[in-house]
Amino acid sequence: MAAILVIVGCGGKQEQQAPQAPPASLPVVQLQPKTVTGFTEYPTTIEGVINSNVRAKASGYIQKVLVDEGQKVRKGQILFRLETQSLSQDAGAAKARINVAQVEVDKLIPLVEKNIISAVQLETAKANLAQAKANYSSVAATIGYATIKSPVDGYVGAINFREGTLISPSDPTPLTTVSDISKVYAFFSLNETQYLDFLQNAEGKNVKEKLANYADVNLILANGSIYSEKGKIQTSTGQVNPNTGTVSLRAIFNNPNQLITNGNSGKIQIPTVYENAIVIPQEATYEQQGNVMLFKLGENNKVVNTIVKVKATIGNLYVIESGLDAKDKIVTTGVGKLRDGVEIAPKEVSFDDVLKPIETLFKN
Repeated sequence: MAAILVIVGCGGKQEQQAPQAPPASLPVVQLQPKTVTGFTEYPTTIEGVINSNVRAKASGYIQKVLVDEGQKVRKGQILFRLETQSLSQDAGAAKARINVAQVEVDKLIPLVEKNIISAVQLETAKANLAQAKANYSSVAATIGYATIKSPVDGYVGAINFREGTLISPSDPTPLTTVSDISKVYAFFSLNETQYLDFLQNAEGKNVKEKLANYADVNLILANGSIYSEKGKIQTSTGQVNPNTGTVSLRAIFNNPNQLITNGNSGKIQIPTVYENAIVIPQEATYEQQGNVMLFKLGENNKVVNTIVKVKATIGNLYVIESGLDAKDKIVTTGVGKLRDGVEIAPKEVSFDDVLKPIETLFKN
């Protein structure tokens, strides 16, 4: 028993004398204010600045389609011709009735002057003549409606009816649409919170000034490419739609090569600039009970567990609202193995090197 106690005692003594592990070497960076630009994307639909539906003003069969889809046309250019044979016959008959009524008036005038007949008969004949002329004018106008012209300068859209089709003014579908797409509108919506953030990030005393002063926006096309022309937000409804909870806005883009047209879809990309902001890589943080946390370097190289409030996320970058300032140093990697108050061997690294993956987000 004495021997066993001696051995156990010696073992315990050896454990107390075991050398302590050196502090872990972890990269630490000195924070620096940066000006960064984040982008928020919103679905959009595209329309030409002018979209004019072309409809028939009279019923008839299409005799000729004089343009093709996608063709550039001028205001007043003839697009369609309707069959007018029956209308021409109606016009001839109406013209004949005018002549008959005119003969009747001419015959009655001298009779009235000689008091042979009552003046009432002449007035009746004159009324019949006026009615005949009105009927002829109506038929002539209808013949004019058989020539359908473009109401605006622009490009012809889909042609919905071809030769031989009977059309009428009551048709719900237009013959075609002529669109001016030298410039295009991009319509998109923000929810109430997004709209307030949008206004707060713009300079100006009122909504009109804020929209005028707001930065240019990008258009991401359906294939994921960024459209070469920058856009400008022009208008806002300024009212929250009670059904959708959103505010509608409209941006305008030049479209010199007609690359985009009616019905195109995409995304509006709105920039938000954060001037002299405290930014950190997301890799330097972890989450605990809904909080974003990191480790600052404290006195005697001991780390301090710190909660930070994030203002925005840009790529793999956090823009910090509170919890850090420019004089702080933080541990950039390996935070998952640390505990509050643990001593480390800090290895200073360049702030720009830490943020290299997102350097394209910085303003020049």
